[in-house]
Amino acid sequence: MAPIGPTPSNVASQENSKDNTSSAPPLSRVISPIVSLILRILTLVCLFVSLILLTTASHESITFTFFRAYRYLCATIVIGLAYSLLQTAFTIFHVSTGNRIGVDGLDYIDFYGDKVVSYVLATGAAASFGMTQELKNLDSGAGTTKFIMTTDAATSLCLLAFLFTAISSIFSSFALPKRA
Repeated sequence: MAPIGPTPSNVASQENSKDNTSSAPPLSRVISPIVSLILRILTLVCLFVSLILLTTASHESITFTFFRAYRYLCATIVIGLAYSLLQTAFTIFHVSTGNRIGVDGLDYIDFYGDKVVSYVLATGAAASFGMTQELKNLDSGAGTTKFIMTTDAATSLCLLAFLFTAISSIFSSFALPKRA
């Protein structure tokens, strides 16, 4: 009569057969440089279009320079553009050659740079959304609707650039050395 239930010898043979039949590779936490490049390019496009919209927004003699929040948005966009342009160049080099520029310390610069720039972009977008809401509340048919909508579009694109940079920050965290 065969024993009912698992016996120590049956369990050991089942564990060995599971180990030998497992052909799936372990999950990798390394993100393809092409995905990073796409995120960097999307960030650049959003920031560039946002800058164009912001600087061309005007109503009669009113421009974005009349409002401190929009000047701050312009500064954050320029900072984001400069950083994203530099990182895009590094990522293009990485994709084309397969080698990263510099030493492992640049992984930390990528990670913390992405964090700082993403938060700077978020604060610029938040300040501008607040300013846009105040202008909407004050607009009583003064004809500034086009100006408000244009600055709102520029702010929305800056917020989208923040999201792309935040995702890039998450991906750059995967490249950091693991501590034991």
